[in-house]
Amino acid sequence: MEKSQTSRTRVILLFFVALGLFCGAGWLFLNKGLYLLPDKMCEGTLKRDMVKQVLPRAQSADSGSDSQGAGDDLSFWCHVTTSDDVSLSGEARVQSVSQQQWLDNYRGSGARHRIIHVSVGDIEGLAQIDPGTDTASVYVPCVPPAVPSHNASEPYAVIGETRVYGSAKATGVPLRQALTDFAYQLSQHAYKLAECKAPRDFPAELPRYKDQ
Repeated sequence: MEKSQTSRTRVILLFFVALGLFCGAGWLFLNKGLYLLPDKMCEGTLKRDMVKQVLPRAQSADSGSDSQGAGDDLSFWCHVTTSDDVSLSGEARVQSVSQQQWLDNYRGSGARHRIIHVSVGDIEGLAQIDPGTDTASVYVPCVPPAVPSHNASEPYAVIGETRVYGSAKATGVPLRQALTDFAYQLSQHAYKLAECKAPRDFPAELPRYKDQ
């Protein structure tokens, strides 16, 4: 009788172990997408760890990047899209725009949009904090090679912008910080691609946002 009871207990334990392994394998299959992305994407401007921080789990995901133009016409794009139609994307472009014009563009006319803003030297970063607005941007002054330094009456800059479409995993300050950091990486890369004059040493990161 005792041997029969012991055998029955072992069978039950084995059943639950097998069930746990099956469920774990099923979870991995259904949520493996982000884990199978490369460690670094978009020519090194985006890391898988950041994507996992920002986007929810998904069965599959893909990434891609592209560039167009050169100098004062350069654009660089990067995206990650999941099977659930949630995406993290961004671009960096060389534009003729002043720092004030850039700020006003994100505030909107009449300063109707709220932003948080950080800077280090002449490099600026911001994130919009209106409900449902998941956008960040970075401003890096740049004089394109085709513009003579002594005749650069128009201010030029590399403008990085990033956003999430769909329901992000991260929210609040962590999401704004991640989007701003992504925009900063894109801006640094575009600065080099555009061969902006006066090569600069970029700080490792922009100042951190405080909880707002």
